[in-house]
Amino acid sequence: MMTEREILLKKLSSYCFMADDLRLYLDTHPYDKDTIAKLNEYTEKANKLKAEFESKYGPLTASENDANRWKWIKAPWPWETEDID
Repeated sequence: MMTEREILLKKLSSYCFMADDLRLYLDTHPYDKDTIAKLNEYTEKANKLKAEFESKYGPLTASENDANRWKWIKAPWPWETEDID
């Protein structure tokens, strides 16, 4: 069973992937208004989810704007939380 943290990361990853894919499409179709609207939608969803994740679990990346830029390193590493049967 996935934890809330894992669920948020999976959703965030999906939104970011979709936004990246739409950006690639827009490289060859820059005036496609429907795709631009979808890109904006997924970017907004990703930004909101990232903010929610970071408020609950700390930063996803080291940021120079963050007062405590090494806080992210204190989270458990993936191999420290996986269940191994």
